[in-house]
Amino acid sequence: MNKDKIIITHYNSIHAEQTVKMWRESKERAIGQKEIHTIDNHIFFLNNILTKQYQIDLAIIDEKIVGMIAYNEREISQLYIHVNYQGRGVGQVLLDKAKEQSSGRLTLHTFEVNTKAQRFYEKNGFKIIGRGHENEENLPDVQYEWIL
Repeated sequence: MNKDKIIITHYNSIHAEQTVKMWRESKERAIGQKEIHTIDNHIFFLNNILTKQYQIDLAIIDEKIVGMIAYNEREISQLYIHVNYQGRGVGQVLLDKAKEQSSGRLTLHTFEVNTKAQRFYEKNGFKIIGRGHENEENLPDVQYEWIL
């Protein structure tokens, strides 16, 4: 995929429903488990909690939201790519932006069952620094760190 076609923009709540639907589908596919929150609760979380703690950027191709990342200078909280656009450079563009805006060190958690994400992060210089983080899904996860 030509990366020039990927438009990165700051999150706007007009994109809430499309963002959450993409996020849920991607997460459910990655972990093999249905989302435990309602769509309305997920939208509330995105608009009222996540946006207060993190910068959120969207990746858009042909007016369709194909990825989202929530991050600050120290941590990536969320990174989800539309299931039909994985492996096509979208996640790379979003991750590179978070690295550029970072303090030179980023941490993140990913589910242990999400081996695709682990390969992606390890290919991008992240190293495992912990395991077993508590989460709502009651799934083991892996904590990663990247240092410039």
